[in-house]
Amino acid sequence: MKKVMVVFGTRPEAIKMCPLVKELYKNKEFHTIVCLTGQHRQMLYQVMDCFQVTADYNLDIMQKNQTLFDITISILTGMKNILEKERPDLVLVHGDTSTTFATALAAFYMQIPVGHVEAGLRTYDLSAPYPEEFNRQAVGITARYHFAPTDTARQNLLREGKREDTIYVTGNTVIDALQTSIRKDYTHPILEWAKGSRLVLMTVHRRESFGEPMYQIFRGIKRVLDEFEDVKVVYPIHLNPVVRDTANAVFGEHKQIKLIEPLDVLDFHNFMNTAELVLTDSGGIQEEAPSLGKPVLVLRNTTERPEGVAAGTLKLVGTEEERVYQEFRRLLTDRAEYDKMSHASNPYGDGTACRQIVEIIKRTL
Repeated sequence: MKKVMVVFGTRPEAIKMCPLVKELYKNKEFHTIVCLTGQHRQMLYQVMDCFQVTADYNLDIMQKNQTLFDITISILTGMKNILEKERPDLVLVHGDTSTTFATALAAFYMQIPVGHVEAGLRTYDLSAPYPEEFNRQAVGITARYHFAPTDTARQNLLREGKREDTIYVTGNTVIDALQTSIRKDYTHPILEWAKGSRLVLMTVHRRESFGEPMYQIFRGIKRVLDEFEDVKVVYPIHLNPVVRDTANAVFGEHKQIKLIEPLDVLDFHNFMNTAELVLTDSGGIQEEAPSLGKPVLVLRNTTERPEGVAAGTLKLVGTEEERVYQEFRRLLTDRAEYDKMSHASNPYGDGTACRQIVEIIKRTL
């Protein structure tokens, strides 16, 4: 029996890796071990509970005001001990977090094969997103298996010299997650608050937007709310105090926006399914929203998900106040533009990514 260790540490990783863990559990060919780093805490445990996945190990590294140095050193040291004990045949990591980078580096040092889920996403700008672009490129160097969500991601890996027989286009596991979380009969008190209005779901948290860019994003959104009384925004706000202080400074007690605590994955997916459109600088939401037919304004200057932009369901609008205001306003007033974005095709797969990944591992490990 082959031993497969799945490692993740943040809420976005958990959303995309828990369906893969559950698919691995179905296969008697594998002994599956789940290891959390605890890079996130409350937000991470919400997702685990939702998918009914339990951890075999938890490094629980999260500390107040942790830096990238703290995260990387703690994970690298902690993973060394676990990998020495378990000696897995394969370590699976996801995407572009510090958990992903440090775990892949630890496995590389111990000569344990690494499988990279959501491989090949690139902006080729190490400052945006920061530090994620470095993390995913570095993991790509160490990985033996590259599970790319799209052919665009595959082409990126081929241009970088990755062997063709190590790259597999599977779609994105987040589409698998959505298939289990959307509820037709879903209700929530905040959705009742927004009833009769046009609901907009927003997430903003990127490090590269801290400071003036984030103030500009929020000011642009506030101008739209001041102009359109029938629009309400729900903002599940990140735990980072920098984000919270900025949002409170701009929005204050504005009656058309709800700053709420982070939602669990089931709630978030169903809020998104109810919303008219999405404002975000998140990566995963750029994949989730297209599968639900929701237009997305990407509040960043670059995106590693150009497939969504090419398909027409994402629009890259940057962080400048005037552009955010104009593009947000346009989607509220230009029905043809809205319909064009909401009916664009989803480029991120058919919800079978986890099954494909497990079959590839069975066939090749």
